[in-house]
Amino acid sequence: MGKGQPSFTDEEFVAAIRRDDDRALAQLYRLHFPMISHYVLQNSGTEDEAKDVYQEGVMVFYEKVRDGSLELSCQIKTYLYAVCRRLWLKRLTDKTRFGGRLDDHEPYLETGAEADLEEAEERDRRLGTMAQALDRIGEPCRSLLEGFYLLDKSMQQLTAEFGYTNADNAKNQKYKCLVRLKKLFFNQYQELI
Repeated sequence: MGKGQPSFTDEEFVAAIRRDDDRALAQLYRLHFPMISHYVLQNSGTEDEAKDVYQEGVMVFYEKVRDGSLELSCQIKTYLYAVCRRLWLKRLTDKTRFGGRLDDHEPYLETGAEADLEEAEERDRRLGTMAQALDRIGEPCRSLLEGFYLLDKSMQQLTAEFGYTNADNAKNQKYKCLVRLKKLFFNQYQELI
């Protein structure tokens, strides 16, 4: 965020909007607009149309938060994308850019916002479960796996950093840690299903 701008989590955005905090709404508006603008521009729209669609989507979100009817089971970003995508597809058909009624094109729109939303929710759930598994795996496994997979460190770097006698020992330990992480992940994931 810009200097002096507080950064909100999704829960903090919802709470701030409920408190009528205009700064949170303004920040939310700026935060996700580029994603919607890109989508609309890539799908036969203009910058002004992207602004209109995003304004409508944010208002849908805002009104649902304010009246207490929002049951957010995904990130705000995902929710706004799904709403704005559906609004844009509806607007396209209203403008008859496709040359017909929405019903004529519904089979081609079946992968619309609803499917994207479900897919994004599932991905968020898996990522959350993976983060929990990483938190529970403990050290040195957590640092070893993060170093290799997230920070792109070589086996030689990890060998030196963790004090292993050679790269093969580091690789063997990484494998054992990965097996433990997978086990933790799948045990937690099964509990969610």
